[in-house]
Amino acid sequence: MRAGLFWLNDRQWARIEPHLPRGLTGPDRDDDRRIVSGIIHMLQSGARWRDCPREYGPYTTIYNRFNRWAKRGRWCAIFEALAKP
Repeated sequence: MRAGLFWLNDRQWARIEPHLPRGLTGPDRDDDRRIVSGIIHMLQSGARWRDCPREYGPYTTIYNRFNRWAKRGRWCAIFEALAKP
């Protein structure tokens, strides 16, 4: 793993995972933990989605997941879960 990248630790992931969508039709999603870590990294850094480090996966996947979940209101519950002490 490259230094300076954000990765959710086990405690953070345990708070987020219950808020992820389950039982959806369609192809299997990529590694949720990697994708969500990439989204958080991009939001923290303020960089363009296109500049997302490749360790998180394709920038289009990172952006599309963020955008779809934002439209569905999923991020509110996820960020509230992360902010809890």
